[in-house]
Amino acid sequence: MTAPAPWLVVIDAQVIFADPSSEWVAPRFAETVGPIRELVAEHGRRSVTTRWVPPLRKEGSWGPYFETFPFADQAPDHPLFDLVPDVAALEVPHVVSEPTFGKWGPGLAALTGEHAHLVLAGVATDCCVLSTALAAADAGCFVEVVAPACAGSSDEAHERALEAMRLYAPQIVVRD
Repeated sequence: MTAPAPWLVVIDAQVIFADPSSEWVAPRFAETVGPIRELVAEHGRRSVTTRWVPPLRKEGSWGPYFETFPFADQAPDHPLFDLVPDVAALEVPHVVSEPTFGKWGPGLAALTGEHAHLVLAGVATDCCVLSTALAAADAGCFVEVVAPACAGSSDEAHERALEAMRLYAPQIVVRD
C-alpha cells in the first residue's frame, strides 16, 4: 500500500518555546526555522501549524501540572502562545490549537485525513513531537520526523526522543 500525499505538521513553533527567558525554552529552537521554512515551501497548502494552549479546566493531572508551571496558566490568546514571527510569516494555511501535548486528534485528522502521511517538525522533540508521533502512528498514520527541523528541551532529550521514535519503524521514520 502506498502512503497518501504527505502533510507537514509544524508542532508548537510558539514564543513560549523560543523565548530564552521562558522556563520551557528549546535551546536550539532558532536552528529549526530554516528547515521548517524549506518544508513549508515543499508542502505548500498541505501544511499545518499547531499551538499548545492550556486547557480551560485544569482537571486530573493538569491541576498539579499548572501548580508546577504557573507561568503557563494563561488565556489561550496570551502572547506566549503566539507563533514565532518567522513561522507566522510563512502564512501556513491551517492552524490547529489543542490543550494537549500530542496534537494528533479530531482537529488534525479532520484536515489531513484519518490515516494521513504526516511529516513532523517543531518542538519539543521530547514532548509534543514525540506525543504526536506516537498517537498518530497508533491511529494508523504514516509518520516522518525531520530531525533537523525539531528541537528538544536539551540536546540529550532531543536525541533520546529520536531514538525512541526510531523504535516504531516502519510506522515512524526519523529523517536526518
